[in-house]
Amino acid sequence: MYLNQRQSPSPVAHTPPTAAAHDRLYRTMRTRIMHGEVVPGQALTLRGIGKEFGLSMTPVREALRRLVAEGALTMSTSGRVSTPELTNERIEELAALRALLEPELASRALPRAHMALIERLQTINHNIATVNSSGDAPAYIRTNLEFHRTLYLRAQAPAMLAMAETVWLQLGPTMGMLYDRLRRQEAPYHHKLIVAALKAGDEPSLKLAVRSDVTQGLRLLAQ
Repeated sequence: MYLNQRQSPSPVAHTPPTAAAHDRLYRTMRTRIMHGEVVPGQALTLRGIGKEFGLSMTPVREALRRLVAEGALTMSTSGRVSTPELTNERIEELAALRALLEPELASRALPRAHMALIERLQTINHNIATVNSSGDAPAYIRTNLEFHRTLYLRAQAPAMLAMAETVWLQLGPTMGMLYDRLRRQEAPYHHKLIVAALKAGDEPSLKLAVRSDVTQGLRLLAQ
């Protein structure tokens, strides 16, 4: 079968406006949830979100469906949508996933950890200490995740990083609650160990520091 010299335009050449609106809303809500800007168990309504963003029900519904599918939101049998209230068992499960995924990402990043990366991580860590002094939980979570994402991008393992980000997303509201409980004033101690291990090229110490950093606080919640 031969293609005609003249072909009709592709039916996906232009993104429908509702699809673009749905995607923008999805990304905005995903960021809010991941950074702990909503509390565990917070109800979300189609009408309320539509009013806030000036959108009709269709893009709002589609965005929330995507977030429910990722585990960022839960939907009851009655259709009520809310952020999840994680049980101790669920927190332990997600902590175990972080303990598996993130040390491996750090290990894969180690051979590509040049000085510019290490200096960038040190700058972010300094920013975390500054944010802590303001008591801004979402800003802390955002900057903390920036530290980890900056390192893990060097692993060049996009599928693994996507899995880690899905775990971060599901933990977002809980991480906000954890920040309020701990009230740290300094940069995370284990971040300093991560940077030191990168400088030394010490893979076992790096994996241990990452594993301790990503699980220690969560395990306090599950006690």
